[in-house]
Parts: sequence; C-alpha cells; structure tokens
Amino acid sequence: MKNTSTPNLLLCHSEDVRRNYFRPHAVEQLGRLGNLRMNDTGEELSLDKLIEAARGCEVIIAYRETPAEARLFESLPDLKAYVRCAVDIRNIDLGAASRAGVLVTHVSGVFVSGVAEWTIAAMIDLGRNLSGSIASYRAGRVPIASMGTELRGATLGIIGYGRISRYLCDLALAFGMRVLVCDPYSTVSHSSVQQLDLPGLLSESDFVVCLAVANTETENLMNADAFSRMKTSAFFVNPSRGNLVDERALLEALDAGRLAGCALDVGRELDQMPSLTLTSHPRVIATPHVAGLTPALDAQSMEAIAQTAQILKGEIPQGALNAGSAIRLKEAL
Repeated sequence: MKNTSTPNLLLCHSEDVRRNYFRPHAVEQLGRLGNLRMNDTGEELSLDKLIEAARGCEVIIAYRETPAEARLFESLPDLKAYVRCAVDIRNIDLGAASRAGVLVTHVSGVFVSGVAEWTIAAMIDLGRNLSGSIASYRAGRVPIASMGTELRGATLGIIGYGRISRYLCDLALAFGMRVLVCDPYSTVSHSSVQQLDLPGLLSESDFVVCLAVANTETENLMNADAFSRMKTSAFFVNPSRGNLVDERALLEALDAGRLAGCALDVGRELDQMPSLTLTSHPRVIATPHVAGLTPALDAQSMEAIAQTAQILKGEIPQGALNAGSAIRLKEAL
C-alpha cells in the first residue's frame, strides 16, 4: 500500500465477548498487524461510538452485533475494509459500503459439528425430560419418573439443507432415525434421506429442526399455520436464528398443548438470545446461543486475522462480499 505508516485497526468485540469469540492469542496476533484499538467500554458500540472509535482506522474487525449502517462508511474516509468476524451479515448495509468503496468480508461457518451435536443433545433432552428431572432434584424435589422417547425409530424433519443439516443427517441416521429434509433450493441426493415439501415434513416429523437461512423470505417461517401442522406429540428445535420463528405463535402452540415441547438456542433478544417469555415456559429448554460455542470457533477469529493481513497487503481475501467495489483499497496500492 502507498501509505507506509503503521495501519490503525479497530477490534469491536467487548471484553466479555472476546473471552469466547476473540481470545487472547488471537488479540495478540491481530496486534502484530498494526496499531490495535480495542473496545474496552464493556458493551457493544453504538453507531456513534463506533464511528468515533474507528476514526483514522483502515480496517474494522467487527463482532456479529456490530452495526454497519450507511453513516458508518460515509463518516470514515480512511476506512478501507470492514471484516465481519461472523457469517451473518444482515446488519451490514452492503450497498452503502460498496458506494463508499469499502471492502466488506465475512468469515466461514466453523461450527457445523458443534451445532449438530447440540441439536442431538436437545432432542435427547426433550424426549427424556432430562432438564426437568435435573431441575426437580436441584430444587429438592424427587421428579416423577415418566416414559421417554428414543431417537431410534423417530422421524426427524430438518428445514434447510446446508452444511449443518448435512452433518446432522448423518448423526441422526447413525442413531437410527428416519430423516426428512425440506429445502426448495437444494436437491437431496443422500439415498437414506427423503425430501418433502414443508407441510409434508411438518405432519410426519417427531422432531422438527429449523436450520434454514435467515432472510426476508424465511422471516416467521415457523408461524401459527406451521405449528398447527405438527403432531401434538412432536418437538420443535431451533438452533439457527430467532427470525425464523413467530414467537407469539410458538408460545400459543405450547400453551395450548399443540406441541410436546421446544428447545431453543436462539431468539430475538439482544445478541440473538432466546426470549425470557419463551425460556420460562415449562415445555421449553433453552441455552444462551452456545450451540456453536466450542474451541472450533477460534478458527473464525484466525480467519478474520488472515483476511486483515491480506487486506493490509492490498489483496482481496476469500470471504470478500463486494470485491469489485473495493475502490479505497485499490487506490491505496
């Protein structure tokens, strides 16, 4: 790059977020690439605070909740790249970044096995009421021993057929489950997996797992009509995104006994957490968006660092979303 001075970088992850998503060894490696500024405010940066913190920076390395509205790119003339250390880019105004000539990248999904394993664990928990028994014992009560259900012989319906779904299919088949998939944009070639439309999948499944991509088309995909098509003995599991679910419809289905239970790792609260309204329901088990939170997640921060290193060399890294619009990066060469 023409400018030979040490570049300024901003890491947006707050201290509590860095503990899991950008650990000390990653911070150290990122710091070797330039003058590293950190978010030590103890909270997610608002748009105004982000703009102030990033003044004079060439690269922003952003957390999944970091806002990236048009005003950000318009207000930072030195910014050449916005590196999202996450897969989801729905809160990035990609068009505005492109108009401003700022490169936007994101990292790969590295949590395939973690999310799939969480889903298996959630289904076992739902079918055997493990969480309910544990809660009773911890409260000093002896739980009622009730008949559970096995995964073996049960029908799993998976909405969406991406990398996590494919991995989950293999796990479920190993448990002896019958596996159904619904995805209008993919063709299932696995000989042991049956592809159905959504109504058919919902009506036949004992466990419905939502792994569709979250976008405008899939907003509230699981709504009152969808829940009404499920068996009253069926369980609903969502390890994907809260936007896929009409939460009021889900709550009504649970209250009315039209679902046997539900497992949630995501929702519409801050940082994509499940809502307390749902998690406090006796038919719900929930975790705080941790399905993919395993050491494998380190690969995301390392990929973000590798992308930043390439950008500082004037290169377009894999993961670039608007390479043709990276005018500021090209001008710096």
